[in-house]
Amino acid sequence: MKMRRTVFALLVSAWCAGLAAQGYPSKAVKIVVPYPAGGYYDLIARIVGPKLSDALGQPFIVENRVGANAIVGTAYTAKSPADGYTIMVGGIGPHAINVSLYKSLPYDPVRDFAPIIHVAVQPLILVVNPKVEASSLKDFIALARSRPSQLAYASAGAGSTHHLAGEMFRSMAGVELNHVPFKGSAPAVMATLAGHTDVHFGTASDVLQQIKARKLHALAVTSLNRIPALPELPTISETAIPNYEAVAWFAFFAPGGTPREIISRLNSEIGKILDMPDIRGKLSSEGTVQIIGGTPELLGNFTKAQIVKWSKIVESSGAKAD
Repeated sequence: MKMRRTVFALLVSAWCAGLAAQGYPSKAVKIVVPYPAGGYYDLIARIVGPKLSDALGQPFIVENRVGANAIVGTAYTAKSPADGYTIMVGGIGPHAINVSLYKSLPYDPVRDFAPIIHVAVQPLILVVNPKVEASSLKDFIALARSRPSQLAYASAGAGSTHHLAGEMFRSMAGVELNHVPFKGSAPAVMATLAGHTDVHFGTASDVLQQIKARKLHALAVTSLNRIPALPELPTISETAIPNYEAVAWFAFFAPGGTPREIISRLNSEIGKILDMPDIRGKLSSEGTVQIIGGTPELLGNFTKAQIVKWSKIVESSGAKAD
């Protein structure tokens, strides 16, 4: 009898979830962004949100819940009801790096989230101040080896994608670079522009205009493939370090336990939005971003692989949260 009651309860639960999904959404949906307005996480929410409103007939309202290196907004989402009315734009920081960077987190990036869809990846570009005597990546590596710990690279802070991309480069290239952390990507770019630091692994969209204006010299891109924005710029992998890859990535997540039917509905609708030419144009950041899409399962597997990858880099670098 106990087993029958358990099976019956599961069937009722599944039936209720199905009914809820059929009427979803019946009210406004909150899109949490764990970073300030104006960044790429925020851009995704504000471009995709209105299209979801058009498709599903309810407002999708962006809410920036900022603080503690994205922990505040991410934890808020994890603890929200798993009913599809709170989702978030997450990515490499909150869902892959933070778990290794902090001794404890108020959320588990796998257990506490239901993957919806992988939105995009954006590579970094290894740039140097024009005064650095290196016209190619191989020149730079040779220079760094001849001057161990004398060349300084700027990052957006300890444990940031910029920092860990530099640490992975240092390890794989066999060079010693002096890490100089800043509070955010903008001051890190400015320090390299001014010559206070020599090198920066900058998010492609953040350094593209300085490269075009020849204020910074681009040596290589950190993705496995070249980017449309700078088709002549080689990758680190093809030039000097096979299999080197360090990209920022962005995705939609819901609280863990959100009904599968709701996840599938959101995945389908966001996938259609990402296929729209005008949306792809707005999200591409002048050809520096690759739009991904795909199933929730693909995002889930990708997230797990990213946690493993970056945990090794965090451990070897000795990075700790600021």
